[in-house]
Amino acid sequence: MTTIKDIAKAAGVSITTVSRALNGYSDVNEKTRQKIIDIAKQLNYSPNTLARGLVMNKSKTIGLLVSGLTRESAKDNFTFEVLAGVNQYVGEVDYDMVLFSTTSTKQREKTYTQLCRERRVDGAILQGIRVDDPYLQEVVESDIPCVLIDIPIESETVGYVTTDNVLGAKKAVRHLVELGHKCIAMINGYEYAFVSEQRLKGFKEALFEADLPFYEHWVANGAFKEEQAEQEAIRLLTEYPDITAFFCASDLMALGVMKAVKQLGKRVPDDVAVIGYDDIILASYATPTLSTIAQNKFAMGYEAAKLLIQMLEGKAQSHVRILETELKMRESTVKNHK
Repeated sequence: MTTIKDIAKAAGVSITTVSRALNGYSDVNEKTRQKIIDIAKQLNYSPNTLARGLVMNKSKTIGLLVSGLTRESAKDNFTFEVLAGVNQYVGEVDYDMVLFSTTSTKQREKTYTQLCRERRVDGAILQGIRVDDPYLQEVVESDIPCVLIDIPIESETVGYVTTDNVLGAKKAVRHLVELGHKCIAMINGYEYAFVSEQRLKGFKEALFEADLPFYEHWVANGAFKEEQAEQEAIRLLTEYPDITAFFCASDLMALGVMKAVKQLGKRVPDDVAVIGYDDIILASYATPTLSTIAQNKFAMGYEAAKLLIQMLEGKAQSHVRILETELKMRESTVKNHK
């Protein structure tokens, strides 16, 4: 393996000159720099990014810290798409990415700052973290820049990327109202998720705008889990047979609700209409196909990486990115819809 020493010897200059030439310092004569670069190429020299990071105190590596990456979560594909988006941008600007998967046990053993310093990342993107997570406070107080996905905290070192969740929920409810539904229930995620709060807010606002009553007892938490949503929907439909439609805070929960409807001998959408949120891959393959509010999860990852790197390079005008959502009408709400 070629070292700086070998290049210095071949070029007849000092190791310091080679180092300064390759790192772009302006005090090296242009002719000398070119000569050094040519020799480096001939000798197949590839700089050790980590070693260069130690010299320049920048590793050009960012971390993606993911919470809740489980076998079960593979079904909704959310994390994977965010990861793909981050990976795409990072590759375009010649940075590297390290994936950290975190659990509460790991968090007790290591602080966020320790994690970043140990893995030598300049900053991190956090995904899937709950609003009540003790880690969150620490991340916000750390001097290592970070971008949060779906948690609205902004400071000198913290930015966030999210979609307009209130408007997304309103689009879903308006769609149900336009189809003539008046008795609409909601299966939400859990209270410590920012998106759950926002989607509930949109749900309430849309009902209010349509002059429809909001019943607290028609809202249940499905914890973003398919089975839990199924059980809650069976309970609601049994207790309140007037319900004709469900807005679900995630597609996975909407699939659970569709199972519940079938189990009770009813049909989707004839007896009960169901709309989800996310537009996961399974939504368009479900039977009937699932109407949903699509959010571009790939774009969330891409924009989060872009924002973080802009922050690291001091180029970020604002630390907030809010992305649009889109209503996808399919068979679970619209009869004979193809």
